[in-house]
Amino acid sequence: MSTANIWIGTSWKMNKTLNEALQFADGLREVDATADDRIQRFVIPPFTAAREVKKVLAGTSVKVGAQNMHWADSGAWTGEISPVMLKDCQLDIVELGHSERREHFGETDYTVGLKTEAAVRHGFIPLICVGETLEERDNGQASAVLQAQVQGALQFLDKSLVEAPLLFAYEPVWAIGDKGIPATAEYAEARHRDIGYFSQAILGRRVPCLYGGSVNPDNCEELVSCEHIDGLFIGRSAWQLEGYLEILQKCAAVI
Repeated sequence: MSTANIWIGTSWKMNKTLNEALQFADGLREVDATADDRIQRFVIPPFTAAREVKKVLAGTSVKVGAQNMHWADSGAWTGEISPVMLKDCQLDIVELGHSERREHFGETDYTVGLKTEAAVRHGFIPLICVGETLEERDNGQASAVLQAQVQGALQFLDKSLVEAPLLFAYEPVWAIGDKGIPATAEYAEARHRDIGYFSQAILGRRVPCLYGGSVNPDNCEELVSCEHIDGLFIGRSAWQLEGYLEILQKCAAVI
C-alpha cells in the first residue's frame, strides 16, 4: 500500500473550482522534490477536478482520491459514479462512509460494506470513515458504535480480499466542521485502539487508522505522536496549500 510511516491528507468536500483545484495541485507538485518520504500525502478533490488533479500529480508520490463511489459497475443509478468510471481517472483512494453522507444521503453500514468490497475488488484503497455522535459519546456508546461501523464496512470482504490495502479514518461527528471541537489525543488514541482491535478480530490484522476532526497546526503534532494514530485526515485547515504544508512540516518533526 505504502512504505510511509503515516498518511496525511485532505478531502475538499464540495469546495474548489477546477482552477482552484489545479492551483493547489500545481503548488504541491512544485514542492514534491523536498517531500518527506515517511509521510504518504493524499488529496481528495470533488469529482469535477479529480481527473485533472491526478494528471498534475501523476509524477509525484501524492495519491489522489474520490469522495464517494457506487458499488455497481454500471446501471440505472442516476447521478452516481461507478468504480469503473473512477478507474478511468486513474485514482488511488476512495473515501467511503463520511458522516455527512450517512446523515444527509442515507448511507448505512450495509452500503459502506458494499462499496468497500467494490473498491477493493477494483484496486482502490478504501478510506472508510467511522465515528460516533455527541449523544452516543455521552451515553458511553462510542465503542459499540465503532464496532458496528467497522463490522459493517468489512462484512463483504471474502478470503481473497482480506489482505487488500485498507484505511480507516476515525472522525467523531462532534469534532468535524467549523463548529467542531477536536478530540483530545488521549480520547482519540483510545478510539483508535478500539478500531484496531475490531479490525484485527475480523481480518486477522490491524487496519491503519487516521484521525480526522478539527485537525489543525496546533494539535497535529500531539495526534501523530500517539501509538495507534497512523496519520491525519484534515478538513478546512488544509484546504489552502500553505496550511497543508505547515501541518506536514510539523508532523515530520515529531515522527
